[in-house]
Amino acid sequence: MDVKAPMYVILVGGGKIGYYLAKALMAEGHEVLLMEKDRKTADSLAEEFGDVVLYGDGCEIRTMNEAGMGRANVVVAVTGDDEDNLVICQMAKSKFGVPRTIARVNDPKNEELFRSLGIDQTVSSTRIIFNLLEQQIETGKVILLAALKKGEMEVVEADITSGSPVAGQKVGQLGLPPGSLIISIIRDEHAILPHADTKLRIGDSVIAMIKAERERELREVFAGAQM
Repeated sequence: MDVKAPMYVILVGGGKIGYYLAKALMAEGHEVLLMEKDRKTADSLAEEFGDVVLYGDGCEIRTMNEAGMGRANVVVAVTGDDEDNLVICQMAKSKFGVPRTIARVNDPKNEELFRSLGIDQTVSSTRIIFNLLEQQIETGKVILLAALKKGEMEVVEADITSGSPVAGQKVGQLGLPPGSLIISIIRDEHAILPHADTKLRIGDSVIAMIKAERERELREVFAGAQM
């Protein structure tokens, strides 16, 4: 398994996406800074994460300087406002020379605009869900649901069956390939946001993001010798 050097990742937006990304990245040993402009939300996050949380507006140069954006390897803007996410990523690249920027896009119509303006990668949860609804699911297999062409990322689904070797295991115990991230678990027709202690149950559907070249490794984690 490849061992990657720790990165300094700045996450802008302390909602559920930012929260779980911060937890996942820190668990992998990366240095993380989570920015949030709502005081109440920032204070609540700081109670759990400590000085990893910075209160401030990620669109402001002063806050960017305070965050040390100039040394960041990656800036991820996951606020609920597409305009803010665009501004944050553009400033990160043009003023601070951040090598990689990733923006959450709430309106899929904005994806092409973001890319044309130099944002390295965009992720639209709306687009992902739309593709999930559009495509037929094959029970018991890991299949491609949507291709995130920028960055050659894929979103895949794995159905946990009675023969799945990971049934009963916690998410944090899974030997996932580098660069992969479990983003949701569908259980009893409801989507839940997983954490390290979430146990996989028979009947669950696990939705994960993975680099295209490592999709086979992900298949092996969930399917083992049954593939």
